[in-house]
Amino acid sequence: MGASTRRTRLVLLFGGRSTEHAISCVSAGGVLRALDRSRYDVIPVGIDTEGRWVVVPDDSPTLTAAGADLPAVDAAAGLGVTLPPDPTTARLLVRDPVATLRDLGPVDVVFPLLHGPFGEDGTIQGLLEMSGLPYVGSGVFASAAAMDKHHMKRILAGAGLPVGPYSVLRPEQRLTEEDRDRLGLPVFVKPARGGSSIGISRVDAWADLDTALKAARASDPKVLVEAAVVGREIECGVLDRLDGSGPEASAPAEIMVTSSAGFYDFEAKYVSDGARFDVPATLPAALTERVRATAVAAFEALDCAGLARVDMFVTAAGQIVLNEVNTMPGFTPMSMFPRMWAASGLDYGPLVDRLIQLALRDGAGLR
Repeated sequence: MGASTRRTRLVLLFGGRSTEHAISCVSAGGVLRALDRSRYDVIPVGIDTEGRWVVVPDDSPTLTAAGADLPAVDAAAGLGVTLPPDPTTARLLVRDPVATLRDLGPVDVVFPLLHGPFGEDGTIQGLLEMSGLPYVGSGVFASAAAMDKHHMKRILAGAGLPVGPYSVLRPEQRLTEEDRDRLGLPVFVKPARGGSSIGISRVDAWADLDTALKAARASDPKVLVEAAVVGREIECGVLDRLDGSGPEASAPAEIMVTSSAGFYDFEAKYVSDGARFDVPATLPAALTERVRATAVAAFEALDCAGLARVDMFVTAAGQIVLNEVNTMPGFTPMSMFPRMWAASGLDYGPLVDRLIQLALRDGAGLR
């Protein structure tokens, strides 16, 4: 095959060391099925929960959820692989069973479909920068800043964007009486650097706070305690334009929780039918445009690139309060980010392709 018709060599990274390992695997399965194999030569690379990298077959059960049984990468199921931090090579090396390194060939672009710490937090982005490889999504700083909800809120507030009242508790710190009075009840307790609603609790009585803190600290020693915001849960996707004219926002979506947990927890997201979705959200036209403009402003305040999902609340008075910015949101065909873009006229396959083309356009290094 001549150079002019060579397929783009794409490494799809998934799994990882965070508590969102399984969600990353399911997202990767969706992306793999959507890729045009006449255009992309795909190398699926799974990272197990201890951080080992292996080449995984396309049809592996690692990439599919079966009801409540969530998948995981098995390091024994494939050949080990390593990415040398050498920008002059841009290659993967595979280790055979006798630990001999073999060149797997050049790599054009990486899709780091990793959620949570050790993937969405700037760590894998730093490795890819050191290796000189273009990759999908935000760079080191934006990934790290958005992952840490404490610093994310500080940056958003510094840009004049609305965030709700909160307190940050580091290891062994406790909530003061002054903070309890300021936040009121109920509050939400969550890991500062987590996702997929893992470790999050709603606290309706202060007597339950210590139990909630213990659950959050199982994922992260730094914890946020946030005042509850009474309002509709609205999400909006943001995507860079290929022509370089800046980001654009999707049609917003609304999440309506029906589970007994009273919020959009892990069970409602991935296991049970604990929520209903309105895609696009039924909002007045003027409010829809404010939601979309706020999402783009949050994306730009954090210096994001490629894509992000911006989560917010809209009160009965029409006030917008930002909640989170996810630089690598869930990416199954039924995840909110692809569904919002489908409602905006950009289907799943073309969405995946656009993200890869954005990464190839931007290349590696400072953006």
